[in-house]
Amino acid sequence: MTGDPVGGLPAAVGAAAVRLARFSIEEVTGGSVGPADGGPLPPEFRTPRGVFVTLRTYPGDRLRGCIGFPLPVHPLGRAIRLAAAAAAREDPRFPPLAARDRTRVTVEVSILSLPEPIVGRSAAERVAAVQVGRDGLLVEARGGFGLLLPQVATEQRWDARRFLSGVCEKAGLSPDAWEEPTTRLKRFRAEIFREERPGGEGLRGPG
Repeated sequence: MTGDPVGGLPAAVGAAAVRLARFSIEEVTGGSVGPADGGPLPPEFRTPRGVFVTLRTYPGDRLRGCIGFPLPVHPLGRAIRLAAAAAAREDPRFPPLAARDRTRVTVEVSILSLPEPIVGRSAAERVAAVQVGRDGLLVEARGGFGLLLPQVATEQRWDARRFLSGVCEKAGLSPDAWEEPTTRLKRFRAEIFREERPGGEGLRGPG
């Protein structure tokens, strides 16, 4: 993939990203807060990056919140703080996370590359351009916008065609909207760091 590939971020960056997200969740849920964010952040956190923060139930590993920024509109540190707070309190699919529930969720941070257009015009070309397990997808058409992170296709055991349909459905479009030449599709990569258990260190995931 050209443009701004993610890859090879130091483990210390991932651990700091997860700690910062966890701290931000503690802040907005009104519980007692520990020593922050782990102190000074690595220099990578000053660079604008797209990022998503995902919360999952523990145990059970079910989605509990996911909010983020597809494009690098904020420095990474600020983007993580905002996304984590929103994932905990503002995801409309779930009730706001309460302080007592913080030990019942794990935190996952996905740091994104810049999206790049999928340029194939035929359905076959578009399917061939998507690599499941590596790519996340963005779609824009008829006023609709949808995004799915790379791990969604892996978790759902989708092939590339089903993944393209899924991101269209996320945007409120018909499942076959990705086949239309006027539909704008983009792909991106993500480097994923997550807790094994609530409050644990950040671990590198697939991506």
